[in-house]
Amino acid sequence: TTISETLEPRQLTRLMQFVLTPLTRAIHEQRGTVDKYIGDAIMAFWGAPLPDPDHARHATHAALAMRARLEALAPELAAQGWPALRIRIGVNSGLMSVGNMGSEFRMAYTVLGDAVNLAARLESAAKQYRVSLVLSETTRAAVPELACRELDRVRVKGRAQPVTLFEPLGPVAALTDALREELALHEQALVAYRAGDWELAAARFEALQIQQPERALYTLYLERIAWLRVHSPAAWDGVFTLAEK
Repeated sequence: TTISETLEPRQLTRLMQFVLTPLTRAIHEQRGTVDKYIGDAIMAFWGAPLPDPDHARHATHAALAMRARLEALAPELAAQGWPALRIRIGVNSGLMSVGNMGSEFRMAYTVLGDAVNLAARLESAAKQYRVSLVLSETTRAAVPELACRELDRVRVKGRAQPVTLFEPLGPVAALTDALREELALHEQALVAYRAGDWELAAARFEALQIQQPERALYTLYLERIAWLRVHSPAAWDGVFTLAEK
């Protein structure tokens, strides 16, 4: 919305085509089906119209490729006088209905179901955690070769069943020793947080924040812990309810 306000309609159209083309190509290369474009957003799914038993892995690698390609476009965006762009992607795997949906007046080949709605919530949640990619626990289980940072266990808006969120970081074999140590401390901090040990959790997240001051995730947890210390629920189960879509 902010970028649209600064561009003439023709410029905005050119920008969208310039960006959406390589992102769509990344989806197609990983056997994805583009459902629709929603302004500057792309909705895509895997496993239809042709079966794909490796759908979760293909979707995840498409998301990683989309992020990389957008980063690679930065110099050309700057050369054209266009603003820098960021991307948020939510990936979920599950059962859904696929086929021609709609009304008596218009039909579209698309997907419907709780698993689809959750993917949309994950994309939105990425903004709160200041990350570009969020995988659900079902998708994460399908890509064990990728290292992931566990972001949170939450109830998303409009959905009672909790879900664990992950940020993919790249191949496990490519992790640096420093990142391995950071992830280990992060896991320990989450254990204390979910146990309701606010003092230990805060100490561990503060240590992480000192190591990685640019990582907004640790600041988010410290702010949340400060709030929970005052408003701790009677039956804390380690699951946080996200109030925003």
